Amino acid sequence: MSDITQIALPRSFIDNPHVMVASSTDLGNLLMRAVGAIVLAVCSFWLFSPPALAEKRVALVIGNSAYKNVTRLQNPTNDAAAVVAMLKRAGFDSVDAKLDLSVVDMRRALREFGNKTRDADVAVIYYAGHGIELDGTNYLIPVDATLETDTDVYDETFPLDRVLISVEPAKQLRLVILDACRDNPFAKTMKRTVGSRAVGRGLAKVEPSSPNTMIAFAAKAGSTASDGDSKNSPFAAALIDHLAKPGLDLRKAFGFVRDAVLKATNNTQEPFIYGSLGGNDVSLVPAPAVVAAPVDQDAPMRRDYEFALQVNSKPVWDAFIDKHPSGFYTALAKAQRDKLAAEAARIEATGKAKAALEEQTRLAIEGAKAAEQDKAAEQAKAAERARIAAELAKKAEEAKVAEAERVKAAAMAKAAEKEAERVKAAEEAKAAAEKKVKEEKLAVLTPPADKSDQPTAVDLPRSLQAELRRVGCNTGAVDSNWSAAAQKALDLFNKHSGTKLDVKTASVDALDAVKGKTGRICPLICDHGFKADGDRCTKITCRAGYEVGDDNTCEKIEVKKPTAKREEQKRDRAERAKADAAPAKPQASGQVLCNQQGCRPVARGCRIVERPLQSGVSSINREVEVCN
Repeated sequence: MSDITQIALPRSFIDNPHVMVASSTDLGNLLMRAVGAIVLAVCSFWLFSPPALAEKRVALVIGNSAYKNVTRLQNPTNDAAAVVAMLKRAGFDSVDAKLDLSVVDMRRALREFGNKTRDADVAVIYYAGHGIELDGTNYLIPVDATLETDTDVYDETFPLDRVLISVEPAKQLRLVILDACRDNPFAKTMKRTVGSRAVGRGLAKVEPSSPNTMIAFAAKAGSTASDGDSKNSPFAAALIDHLAKPGLDLRKAFGFVRDAVLKATNNTQEPFIYGSLGGNDVSLVPAPAVVAAPVDQDAPMRRDYEFALQVNSKPVWDAFIDKHPSGFYTALAKAQRDKLAAEAARIEATGKAKAALEEQTRLAIEGAKAAEQDKAAEQAKAAERARIAAELAKKAEEAKVAEAERVKAAAMAKAAEKEAERVKAAEEAKAAAEKKVKEEKLAVLTPPADKSDQPTAVDLPRSLQAELRRVGCNTGAVDSNWSAAAQKALDLFNKHSGTKLDVKTASVDALDAVKGKTGRICPLICDHGFKADGDRCTKITCRAGYEVGDDNTCEKIEVKKPTAKREEQKRDRAERAKADAAPAKPQASGQVLCNQQGCRPVARGCRIVERPLQSGVSSINREVEVCN
């Protein structure tokens, strides 16, 4: 408050008030400046005090434009830069900008962002680039993808479930925005390995399984989005205009985005959102706190004082005192009235002294007697003494007015300080109430303490079982349960790939490890009558006159000719004797052994066993044929 006091009362006046003589108008203006400065300081404290308990908000923005195997996209990097600027202006605690990511860089970015969301309240991911829908699942495409066949999607892209895993730990809001519904050039050149496998146009409809999760598409399911003719796509431009408005509910903000995109594209592109939120408004940027200004109880008296100060006459001050008999401004009015009376007395005394001096001069000129001149001189001295006394009285009254104004300024400063303390106490009480409500909401959203710190994957068991099927280790059904068959499939993967993954639970590390393998890991074992053909077992077909033998090879069908019974018995005895003398011919067992030299059937009476690849090494095994 020291700066405010210096504005209201200059230091030269405070140090020596008797050497400064100011008019009533100057004192009134000085008082008004002091009051204005105090009010401004109090309002500034209310309006610009920082909000208590601010939420932690983090964001990841990805823009993929420089695709290596298809035509470069123009707008994703521009859209990503504009969204980053918007989120920083909105006051996000952390905004990570990633451009033109390869499959390795994209995996690293999602993993690092997942660590940041563990202690965040709001998590946002914005992706601009190419996306693809395969068999009802949406995938994001890095810039180094080739996608020559439909099965390459599993190895070279990222499913939307992997993106949702990164925002899962956020406590209050999880928002994923996909500007990836463009016309996909990969789908036009991609070879189909299975004719029934569907590659959709645009992205597929999704339903998030986690609460307080929203997924926004640039265009609704099954349709494509326009890249636009300007620097930014219509969808990104609408997001920048509406998404970060303080206090605006997200559902209403995306409604404004939808209207803007429909208008910009002549109703050919309609953005869509999936997921649900609660009944309370959820905004990306909180609304600013507004505190009502205190009511000035002395406003009517102050207004009358200002009017009286403009006239500044004794009758006006008498009328003001009659209307307001008590109060701070009444004391100021009395001081102003006494100052006017002292000024009138000084003017009257000065006139009398001047008249006496003129009379003395007149008598001297006329040659009056010495006694009369002495008398006139004495009168002149008396008049001068009276004038000096009047001057001193005026200065004393002015000092009283200045002291009264100084006391008023100090009182107002103290009142402002008390009001600021009251407001601060009210703000602290409000912050405590908000903290309590927030803790109650957090208790509902936070998972039990005995659960693992690993974020719960969105259908992670299904994704891991699908990858294990792709590398040949899972032959069972693919579902959302991590069953004993799924654990056995992951154990086979560990044996044939040399890894030590935990088979009891489905983890993100296991999913990334399996996705990192591009070919078959577990050997293919076919039943009798079938042979290994790449990643499938195909039925063995023989030409006419041949059939499949015990060793899975085509053997000629022998046609027996009728012979005499004696000759047949004689031949049978000779053949039995020959068979007894000859060693037994190995028969096929129905199993197939595959190694670096290829695949072959296992002889009957033999079996496949696993043995360490090197002596003393048990983590890496190989399959060998053992016969009894």
